[in-house]
Amino acid sequence: MSLLARLAPHLPYVRRYARALTGDQTTGDNYVRVALEALAAGEQQLSQDMTPRVALYHVFHTIWASTGARLEGRPEAEGGDEASRRLMRISPRSRQAFLLTALEGFTPSETAQILGSDVSSVESLISDAQADIDAELATDVLIIEDEAIISADIENLVKDLGHRVTATATTHDEAVDAVARHKPGLVLADIQLADGSSGIDAVKDILKAIDVPVIFITAFPERLLTGERPEPTFLITKPFQPETVKAAISQALFFHPGRREIA
Repeated sequence: MSLLARLAPHLPYVRRYARALTGDQTTGDNYVRVALEALAAGEQQLSQDMTPRVALYHVFHTIWASTGARLEGRPEAEGGDEASRRLMRISPRSRQAFLLTALEGFTPSETAQILGSDVSSVESLISDAQADIDAELATDVLIIEDEAIISADIENLVKDLGHRVTATATTHDEAVDAVARHKPGLVLADIQLADGSSGIDAVKDILKAIDVPVIFITAFPERLLTGERPEPTFLITKPFQPETVKAAISQALFFHPGRREIA
């Protein structure tokens, strides 16, 4: 199998990553082109110790790291959308780790391979990026959860990140009424609610009224992962790990263009 055939399935994604990393479509595409030319010329090799996709991103980073610092503060990057501008305000190394895990779906172990680092360092970089994001994107949060202890745990996590819980709801009607009183910037929702009503239906009704990121936290993921579209972007299965919820909150707020800040 030719080099191009091996890499073809991964090229759209490394281009997406390159554009997000550099904050500029032309610059990102140029870096991918240079990486491919280096591979074709034999100046770079795909590591046999990595999967093809991980190895491709590793080669891209080898090329990018040699000149990437020159891209910081490029005026072109300042003209992008709000998510791009927020990305460029995160330190380069943290930005890489955050994008590789949050946008590209690599594990911390794979990200460490790509960056030529170790897992603990990558996790620290991701934590730094999330802290920067959370400080900038503080917002009002609606929690839809009928278990009081779980609701309290989620509320504490939200507050730890610097957000404000403006309402908690245990039923569909309470959730819809809460949004009518105060529009949140983020919704955290369970599926099965106190009176037998559905968190899915509550979210559907909320999204008819406002554009807001939603994270489902549920013991019944099969009710959402049906194979039909659309499916939720952010889905956390109970019992959950606090860091998983924190990471999902950071990602949901960062990549959603319609978020609302605390007044």
